[in-house]
Amino acid sequence: MSADPADMSKALLEVTGLQVAYGGIQAVKGIDLTVAAGELVCLIGANGAGKTTTLKGICGVQPVKHGAVHYAGEVITGRAPFELVRRGLVMVPEGRGVFGALTIEENLAMGAYVRVDAAGVRQDVERAFGLFPRLKERRRQTAGTLSGGEQQMLAMARALMSRPRLLLLDEPSMGLAPLMVQKVFETILTVSAEGVTILLIEQNAKLALEVSHRGYVMESGEITLSGDAKTLLHDPAVRAAYLGETA
Repeated sequence: MSADPADMSKALLEVTGLQVAYGGIQAVKGIDLTVAAGELVCLIGANGAGKTTTLKGICGVQPVKHGAVHYAGEVITGRAPFELVRRGLVMVPEGRGVFGALTIEENLAMGAYVRVDAAGVRQDVERAFGLFPRLKERRRQTAGTLSGGEQQMLAMARALMSRPRLLLLDEPSMGLAPLMVQKVFETILTVSAEGVTILLIEQNAKLALEVSHRGYVMESGEITLSGDAKTLLHDPAVRAAYLGETA
């Protein structure tokens, strides 16, 4: 299922020469990456490598200084996030970003705000509850009272309510207990198997590479390695830098 990075005609997402400045610092220094339709691709690297800023540049949250972002054959550089959601490009941000004063049901409704098919929305609410039964049990509970893991479930479920073609996930395992991390990644694999294209940022490099088709390694705002995820998982430099093993 892995895509040939050289075959740009297959790319659902193509980033070329992307430069993004954040707080006066050039956090992303001219990177290239592609994600083919149906792929699950990870972007790994240490804190401060520029991973989150890359996602923010792709989805219009952070202004792009230079370079271009193509999505589904269209230039989307600088487009507003709400426009991209309508086109099927959706981000689950680091820190979840749920609406704390709203119930789980109301948060899911917010995820479907771009849709007009009421029957389909109802079906997708039930699908979300099937993926995350704990949310169904607490459907009328306000999001701010949920645990971190439950909020992560809700953030993912809310994003899926817009029926994305491309899902950007920023550190979905951050701060979660191991059992909750397992559940979140099981859901990522389920969503991927259903055909949703995923670009995943994750500090747990081992887990990210185990579930992905391809991977990119980012250091100090630059892509330093890329390739098949299983190959990267066994690369001595990657193992030494991100898996705590000697090269």
